[in-house]
Amino acid sequence: MKKALVTGAAGFIGSHVVAQLLEKNIEVRALIRPKENTANIKGLDIEIMEGDILNKRKVKEAIKGVDTIFHLAAIYAIWMEDWKGIYEVNLKGSRNVLWAALKADHIDRVVYTSSIAAIGTTPDKKLSNEDTPFNQYDLGSHYVLTKYLSQQEALGFAQNGLDLVVVNPAFPFGVNDIAPTPTGKMIIDIVSGLNRTAFSGGINVVDVRDVAKGHILAAEKGKTGERYILGNKNVTISEFMKMVHKANTGNEKAFIPKVPTSVLKGGTFALSFWADHISKKPPLSTPVEITYASNYLYVDNAKAKKELGIKFKPVADSLKDSIQWFKKNNMV
Repeated sequence: MKKALVTGAAGFIGSHVVAQLLEKNIEVRALIRPKENTANIKGLDIEIMEGDILNKRKVKEAIKGVDTIFHLAAIYAIWMEDWKGIYEVNLKGSRNVLWAALKADHIDRVVYTSSIAAIGTTPDKKLSNEDTPFNQYDLGSHYVLTKYLSQQEALGFAQNGLDLVVVNPAFPFGVNDIAPTPTGKMIIDIVSGLNRTAFSGGINVVDVRDVAKGHILAAEKGKTGERYILGNKNVTISEFMKMVHKANTGNEKAFIPKVPTSVLKGGTFALSFWADHISKKPPLSTPVEITYASNYLYVDNAKAKKELGIKFKPVADSLKDSIQWFKKNNMV
């Protein structure tokens, strides 16, 4: 790998991929949207190209002279006034990048960023892995559905001659979370005292720097057409809240009350109605998000450990780094 194109380079995960590529003395071309916030890549020794992945001509121009593509550009949203955009970018935009890579004769490898949302969920606390069948067709989440459909298209390109590897990040958190991401927002709200209650369900949390490392290892060691889950620690929502409290104050909170899922759904129905008909702005959450999050979204990272050789940072240490960054940037 000599020169890499990173789409979504100014984003949370993408900016860490860029930084780690530079640490390995690999040239980077960063494709960013016009007027996008580039704070995460400011001052880095990279080539910045403005362009939209929906523009085939710009995509073709972006891949010239690179040998590796990290495709991270995507829309994440729990609510949109018009959902057309998420299908356009996550499906059509990804298709444009993959077609351009397939037709080129100088691309050695594509690392395609999917999500654990594109992997099926399992009952209770049983771990999902790369082979768990997707079973969220009727969930009603446009984000989850587009991530699964785009992942399947990417795997189809791999079956038809494109050297492509898929990575499935879990719930990343860490420094440079300027948006912030859903996991980052949860940390902020816990530290700020805005979130004092838990709910049923669990997630797999992972340091964003480990996710970025997993992308590069996938480029170097991943097998064509394979998927690799990039996740670290499976925790219940209550456990995660206690870990955040301990990372922030040194003391683990003894008791965190749990709100029934039915109550949360009722509240988010009202929030969604307000967003749809009055505010026209994203609500704090939606019934769909509560339904999905109330599962135990636990995953098995054994394949990534074995085939990529990835090692993960202790979550407790990562939480301290994350909280310190949020405080430094006045987000708490």
